[in-house]
Amino acid sequence: MPASADELVALLDIESLDVDLFRGRQPETDRQRVFGGQVAAQALIAGIRTVPEDRHVHSLHSYFLRPGDTAVPIIYDVERLRDGRSFATRRIVARQHGHAIYFMTANFQVTEDGFEHQDAMPEVSGGPHAGIGFAELAKGRGQSSESFAREWAALDVRYLANSDHNLTDDPSRPARAQLWIRVNGRLGDDPADHLATFTYASDMTLLGATLVPH
Repeated sequence: MPASADELVALLDIESLDVDLFRGRQPETDRQRVFGGQVAAQALIAGIRTVPEDRHVHSLHSYFLRPGDTAVPIIYDVERLRDGRSFATRRIVARQHGHAIYFMTANFQVTEDGFEHQDAMPEVSGGPHAGIGFAELAKGRGQSSESFAREWAALDVRYLANSDHNLTDDPSRPARAQLWIRVNGRLGDDPADHLATFTYASDMTLLGATLVPH
């Protein structure tokens, strides 16, 4: 997996093969399957490269269909579903061995004034230094901390709590996790790199939070 911010950006810099057709390379890894965040981030970059620069992604939906093979590149085929005055919609299919392994639908919009809202940040039990690093967490679970740290070296993750540990019980939201996360290094000025990196990192803790209530 990427060992630095530069390697992560390079991994997400997919190759253009033809109009709306791209190829994503694979990193060296001990994993048996392609990391889902990698596929999602590369697919997002593929979509971004088919829209004008004034269109910015504001939503995406993902479907993971099959496990990815870490030994071969991934082909990304972008379908232009709609190009309007303010919005553009793309469907991106990731393929290996002749089969679709992943689908993304992404919507892009020009920057304009309009209604907006967001949830307030929840209260947390401490800052990043109060959290447990992922390598330390893996060691506590009997896994190799050195191997884990090497695989995820491009990201600095500090785990704080989940719905079963250090969080106030909330029956309406039984699957929660709180952590601090940042890139372990600096990214450039390209907003697409920041969006893709965030997409890459977003898949790191989803399953763990989901499993807490079960």
